[in-house]
Amino acid sequence: MSNIAQAAILFGSEEESKTLQQERKSPYDGRVVSKAPVCDAEDAKRALKIAKKAAKEAIKTPLSQRILWLEDVAKKLAEQKEDFALMLAKEVAKPISFARIEVDRCIETVKLTAMELSCLHGETIPTDVMPSGKKTLAYFRREPVGVVACITPFNFPLNLVAHKIAPALGAGNTVVLKPTPEAPMVAYMFAKLFVDSEYAVKDALSVVYGDAEVGSALVTSDIPRVVSFTGSVPVGKIIMQQAGIKKVSLELGGNAASYIDKSADLKLAAKRCAFGAFYNSGQVCISLQRIYIHEEVYKEFAKLIAKETSLLKVGSPYDEDTFMGPLIDEDSKERAKAWIASAENEGASVIAGGKEVDGVFAPTVMADVTDEMKIVCEEVFAPIVSLVSVPSYDSAVEKMNDSPYGLQFSIFTNDLAMTQAFIEDAECGGVVINDIPTLRFDVQPYGGSKLSGVGREGPKWALEEFTEVKSVVIC
Repeated sequence: MSNIAQAAILFGSEEESKTLQQERKSPYDGRVVSKAPVCDAEDAKRALKIAKKAAKEAIKTPLSQRILWLEDVAKKLAEQKEDFALMLAKEVAKPISFARIEVDRCIETVKLTAMELSCLHGETIPTDVMPSGKKTLAYFRREPVGVVACITPFNFPLNLVAHKIAPALGAGNTVVLKPTPEAPMVAYMFAKLFVDSEYAVKDALSVVYGDAEVGSALVTSDIPRVVSFTGSVPVGKIIMQQAGIKKVSLELGGNAASYIDKSADLKLAAKRCAFGAFYNSGQVCISLQRIYIHEEVYKEFAKLIAKETSLLKVGSPYDEDTFMGPLIDEDSKERAKAWIASAENEGASVIAGGKEVDGVFAPTVMADVTDEMKIVCEEVFAPIVSLVSVPSYDSAVEKMNDSPYGLQFSIFTNDLAMTQAFIEDAECGGVVINDIPTLRFDVQPYGGSKLSGVGREGPKWALEEFTEVKSVVIC
């Protein structure tokens, strides 16, 4: 390999190069940073057949070996941290400081999975609890499903892969991974750590690249017993329609919101909201998109968040102090501009950002936003946050819930009763008190309600997704 990293298809323990290759260009400067083979449906089918055959041996693998496998991957990843961080900066233009954080989180995700494996157990059941029963030895246990198909997105192309393949492999399954086309080399490098480990289960992991054709081949096949997908709602709907009778886990879109109460620490709230809205260029399912502010503190908060936003450094992902790099592609940048133009035409105003800085779309704060505007009704997935004035908590929570999405919401308040009410009132998969809805710990259950998805991620919950319950009765 030259200075351009080149990936290959991984079919279990074998690699295959294809003549037709696709270049990945940096979203920041347009340089070619990696190349990957172009796969088709036949490649996906071949990988599934290999996984099906390997599953017969994977299920027999001792738990101790699978734990050592994950621990070895985490160790090797830590040793190569800077290489992985740099590739993240190259392929998806993630600022290098945040790229290192993603690598650290990935290491922790793999370690957490290894820890949770020791707790993956069943329990005994008293079959004589009712008069119609009788005393037996009855229990249930968890077993691997067999083959898991994993499809991952571009925004966290390392850690979100780990959230799928580490629990799936750790539970004793085999996996076919279709990573995002935007970061082929990151996925390849990570998969190689699993494949090359001395504790690896032979042919347990394959990687195939591609778009809809490859994804459809994985989803519609009868071989996978679980399809785990993170991505957009439209694609999630297609997967649900195509999958047939198998488990489907979907982590889809969001329209994260926060309420700023008049009792809140406004300076803290503004600082955290600026981070939550613009982290990763707003390309996060739980990126803060809507902020509802009590009318008595609206103007003060608007000034504070505009100031905090202006302090964020935008530019090269390779600079240590860059907070925000470019969006993933030109189409995303043009959509962001269209969102702002639409909101301005409807009466909103830009109080921070709204323009390009050296070709990078700047973090943008929109004021005077109302409920009818598209910018608060749909998922923006860009560095844009909207401020909405509300007369009360009740009004805020009603507006927050008035969305087809329900991933994560938050509230800033020093009112205990309001905190307790919000935990009950918020119609979403997760609530955060006195911080941003963008806050996520990898040890948590993560997922949403409504159009935000089905199932939960996080090592403990993913292990449940990737296993089946077998009931046993010994008379």
